[in-house]
Amino acid sequence: MNNFKILAINSGSSSLKFKLYDMPAGNICVGGIVERIGSSEAQFSINDKTKTLPIENHENAVKCLLEELLEQNFINQLNEIVGVGHRVAHGGEFFKKSTVVKEKELEKIEQLGELAPLHNPVNAMGIKVFSEILPQSIQVAVFDTAFHQTIPSYNYLYPLPYSLYQKYKIRKYGFHGTSHQYVSQKAAEVMDLNFKESSFITCHLGNGASICCIKNGKSLDTSMGFTPTDGLMMGTRCGSIDPMILPFLEKSVCLSVDKIEHIINNEAGLLGISGISNDFRDVQISAEKGNLLSKIAIKMFVKRISEYILSYVSELKKIDGIIFTAGIGEHSAYVRREICKQLSCIDVRLNNHKNRDNENIISSENSKFKVLVIPTDEELVIAKDTYKLVHNLVKV
Repeated sequence: MNNFKILAINSGSSSLKFKLYDMPAGNICVGGIVERIGSSEAQFSINDKTKTLPIENHENAVKCLLEELLEQNFINQLNEIVGVGHRVAHGGEFFKKSTVVKEKELEKIEQLGELAPLHNPVNAMGIKVFSEILPQSIQVAVFDTAFHQTIPSYNYLYPLPYSLYQKYKIRKYGFHGTSHQYVSQKAAEVMDLNFKESSFITCHLGNGASICCIKNGKSLDTSMGFTPTDGLMMGTRCGSIDPMILPFLEKSVCLSVDKIEHIINNEAGLLGISGISNDFRDVQISAEKGNLLSKIAIKMFVKRISEYILSYVSELKKIDGIIFTAGIGEHSAYVRREICKQLSCIDVRLNNHKNRDNENIISSENSKFKVLVIPTDEELVIAKDTYKLVHNLVKV
């Protein structure tokens, strides 16, 4: 079989994002998202058309999706979908690359949910549902952490007793790997560079945010750590904070561990400081209306990103470009401008017109480093990895 359909899936707690690809060409047949799963007014968007309907759970969402694919003739029968690739946040040290998921692998993904409680459980649920409804399809897990397996020990170890790493594998793992990998490869193409000889700083800025330091096509360091909560200030996550704040909240404020975990993952970040929203657009509108806490939240967000970029400039020495991607990175000319203002100390300069138009290269000719906007396509990476693993397993 030379050509077949691959589904790329990104399961969220109340959403299911999907793209159907014709592989190996990588052509998108259709894409969309099911949102507000569990609601009587769930939103099902496919090919830019949205309808409202009751969707009780992820199983119902998958059934609705497959029925729609059949009804609109994107597939003629379900067995045309020979592989389903799932984005999985945390692979720990157990999964160093994408893998076919069977019972043992699924159990391990669920166990790793302790390290990524907002992601792995729902990622695993998506795999289960598709396994039950499409038993003939091969399920593949594509891990956010896999691209970061090249990070050297001096960057992935924490300055804790080494025995904690030996016993419990407490170390930096990094996330958003498929995005950092894709946009750096794409930037190398745009700049006509050999990816394996290129070095970039990639800024994946969305509700979840991370920065990656890439040397010769390999991840050298990244801002997220043991869990996706570390590093940058995000939509609802606090990022790096003084670790002694956590035992203080437990002992002196009498908060439970579960409550503290909820605060740092769900009530912090842009939402926590602004008190307005986790959506940067809402916070920016509020700041423009004069809300002081929203202004502070934006300054904090920009400052932390700039600090990471500057530290990675020092680590890399030679840099081919600084890349912005994901929801905020791709669409907010304002954020890019404010960050690059902070980078003027290293002679980073923007072309304001190109920045407003979201062009691929937005730096001015007198900028020391190229600055790029590269739309991410994590689903394409998932589809390609899935195809590589399943095409030899499928019998015509």
